[in-house]
Amino acid sequence: MAFRSVPYDSLSLNPFTKIGKEWALLTAGDENGFNTMTVSWGAMGFMWGKPSVTVYIRPQRYTKTFLDQTETFSLGIFPETQREMLNYMGTVSGRTEDKIAKSGLTESLVDGAPVFEESRMTFVCRKLFAQPMEEAAFLDQKTVDSWYPDKDFHTLYIAEIEKVLVK
Repeated sequence: MAFRSVPYDSLSLNPFTKIGKEWALLTAGDENGFNTMTVSWGAMGFMWGKPSVTVYIRPQRYTKTFLDQTETFSLGIFPETQREMLNYMGTVSGRTEDKIAKSGLTESLVDGAPVFEESRMTFVCRKLFAQPMEEAAFLDQKTVDSWYPDKDFHTLYIAEIEKVLVK
C-alpha cells in the first residue's frame, strides 16, 4: 500500500467540501466481513480533547450493522474521477449484492479498520459515542418534516481520528 501516516494537524483541508461535496466512503467491519457506504453528512473538529469526526447513519443502512459491531471504521476520500463509484456505493445495498467486488476497489485492514487502497486520504477512526436521534430533540419541526418523513432518524456517531493516511 502506498499510504503514509501523517499527523492530523498537518492537514489543510476544508471539511465542508471534503464531506459535503466530495463525499467519503465509510467502511466498517473486520477480517470476517465488512461493508461500505457513501456519506455526505458529517463534521470534523475536536471533541473531548481529541481530533474527531461525526457521522450520521440511518437505521436501515447495512453498513450500520457492521459499524455497531466494531470499535473502528474508516472514512476514505477519493479523487473526483471516482464520483460514479461513490454514487454507486451510496445507492446500492451490500445486502443485495457484493458491491465492493463490483466496484473494483482493493481492501485491506489498517489497525483493524477496513480501508481501500484507491482512496487518496483515509481517516482511521475509533468510536467514542453513539446516540440515536429522537424526534423530541429536534427544535425545528421543518427539519423533521423535510428529512424524516418515514421517522427513520439517523444515529449520530462521534469518533476519534486515530490515524490519517495519505498518498
